[in-house]
Amino acid sequence: MGGSYYPEYVAKWDALPEGYPSEKMTKGSKVVWENPNGGETVTTIIKAEEEKELKIALSLSKWEVQPQEGDVAYLYQLEDLHGCTLLKIKIGDFSLIKDGQPYYDASVEFAAESKKVIKQLAEQHKG
Repeated sequence: MGGSYYPEYVAKWDALPEGYPSEKMTKGSKVVWENPNGGETVTTIIKAEEEKELKIALSLSKWEVQPQEGDVAYLYQLEDLHGCTLLKIKIGDFSLIKDGQPYYDASVEFAAESKKVIKQLAEQHKG
């Protein structure tokens, strides 16, 4: 079963480029940022199951070796746990890219902030 996500909600916990379309984001949807130093950062939804799971692959054009799609990704999973929402976030394997530690560290910091908003949105939607 597929899922979709509205950019207006994604924008509450992640930055979207200015002028990003308002249509639902589904499997295959991409977000492309132009980097100030040149090149692009691209996130692609590779799995979407509404109210259950979202997996977003990450790639940067400047990476010398591009990992397989999904190896460097963010996985968000929601579970109903006795009437409460349990949010799990898994961060992909940044050791696959050269100098991946700073990317991993930034991802951990991002997850720590975004999880609060994602969980709140999930519980509001459920309620």
